[in-house]
Amino acid sequence: MKKLARSTTDRWVAGICAGIGDYLEIDPNVIRAIWVILTVITGFIPMIVIYILLWVLLPEQGLASPTAATAEA
Repeated sequence: MKKLARSTTDRWVAGICAGIGDYLEIDPNVIRAIWVILTVITGFIPMIVIYILLWVLLPEQGLASPTAATAEA
């Protein structure tokens, strides 16, 4: 099962766009371009706030969640 997570290998700032690209199986550069366009259209602040929230809320790839650790044991 695929989970949405921040990329640890293909990141420019926090790995949000690369993580979304991996999850949707789309080139991360396409996600970055869409993100920039939406940021300019919405007046910067809303998309920047969303990016920061995703940075805080999304785990990094490879970090085990508590449920995954207990399932492996």
